[in-house]
Amino acid sequence: MRARPLGRTNVRVSTLGFGAAPIGNLHSAIDDRQAQLTLEAAWDVGVRYYDTAPHYGLGLSERRLGDALAHRPRGEFTISTKVGRLLEPHPAPTGSDLTTGGFAVPDTLIRRPDYSRDGVLRSLEDSLKRLRLDHVDIVYVHDPDDHLDAALGHALPTLVALRDQGVIGAVGVGANTVAPLLRVVAEADVDAVMVAGRWTLLDRTARPLLDACAERGVAVVAAAPFNSGLLSRTYPASDATFDYGPASESALRRARHLAEVSARHGTALPHAALRFPLRDPGVACVVAGFRTPEEVVSAARWAATDLTEEAWVDLDTAAARVAEVRSS
Repeated sequence: MRARPLGRTNVRVSTLGFGAAPIGNLHSAIDDRQAQLTLEAAWDVGVRYYDTAPHYGLGLSERRLGDALAHRPRGEFTISTKVGRLLEPHPAPTGSDLTTGGFAVPDTLIRRPDYSRDGVLRSLEDSLKRLRLDHVDIVYVHDPDDHLDAALGHALPTLVALRDQGVIGAVGVGANTVAPLLRVVAEADVDAVMVAGRWTLLDRTARPLLDACAERGVAVVAAAPFNSGLLSRTYPASDATFDYGPASESALRRARHLAEVSARHGTALPHAALRFPLRDPGVACVVAGFRTPEEVVSAARWAATDLTEEAWVDLDTAAARVAEVRSS
């Protein structure tokens, strides 16, 4: 699988990145063996970039990822984790994190927002222990929307200092919304932004962000290309999810129209969805979440095969039309 540079850094990422939230039991549980088989399948098809976070399964994702990569040559893979949420003992656990955090794990820990220098250093130290590593390549400030001043004033300068000391390879910010990322790109010394769900076949609202990143030499990592499920099937079903909640009738109609256009060109909606972000030269890679080996194998095949120019023209036209209807 092709590797690309992450902006102006020496860090390289595979075209397809492994999003490790599902192996942290996002929405429903999988066992350790399934997680390991899925990670093995990713390695076998050439995936060499793995993204995780303490938030994912209250550390379970990091532990499972660390176990899977422990026997791999450290110089052959790139790994990113995130800071901004400290894991601390839960004073009154209820038994499950599903309702609060969305992960099917015991809620023996809680997440406490902390974007301070000490919080960042402690979070990174804890992540390294769970990952069984002495360093990570990329560190993102995680979802700083409601803590943007603290992220800009404390978390990011701390990470920049670590990068300048050679402790980490690249500094980034990850979010599901465009506005905070635009401010970060304008005001901070970052190498990359991870934008989730806003640069997809269906939702292209990150266009101003991509333009701003191109002007400043900041790499874009496009995450959640399936919009958390809506674009992951050949024809979206009525129970499809969009941005981690039930898809609206409007979103379903738009996605089904794109599915029909894809089918007319002999391809499938998830293929078009996975390839779409990679069309922009500013996008270093696309990161998708996987919970089975079969999902990994399909995604690797899609990532390696582009659509025809005629298909992209029709899909772009269809996306523009549904956007016009939505805004009218």
